[in-house]
Amino acid sequence: MGNVTAEEPRVPRALDNTDRRLIALLQDDGRASFTTLAKSVGLSEGAVRQRVQRLMRDDMVRIVAVTAPERLDRTRQAMVGITIDGDPRETARQLAKIPHVHQVALCSGRFDLLAELLCRDDDHLLAVLADEIRTVPGVASTELFVYLGLAKQDFVRGKLMV
Repeated sequence: MGNVTAEEPRVPRALDNTDRRLIALLQDDGRASFTTLAKSVGLSEGAVRQRVQRLMRDDMVRIVAVTAPERLDRTRQAMVGITIDGDPRETARQLAKIPHVHQVALCSGRFDLLAELLCRDDDHLLAVLADEIRTVPGVASTELFVYLGLAKQDFVRGKLMV
């Protein structure tokens, strides 16, 4: 999720086929060189560099390193459904500041917010839930969904289907 702010909403910009192809290539390999990308899309290295920089400048693409929590010391993953008393946007901003909260989504339905947690173990999960999430102003109730296993985990959020 992008940052929750009170800024003016950005007007979506149309992507052409070359932009879409570049995004797909970067989703497969975020470390691909401009030379490799240029050969794949049939443009000069300079033209590809400008396009990628524009996509990044316009906040349409972010190139980041994604960890594999199960291979680190964050073996306990869970989703928390949160009901809010008040403005869910402000509560979402506060939850997003918690280091062990991996993602916060504003939603409709049974919960106002969903927050994904990455913790060391069950004791750590309980501490994050009790000491950090439930103490945020506006949190009225929580329901915890502990991950027992993952059938699929796609590290590319919002992958553009080209």
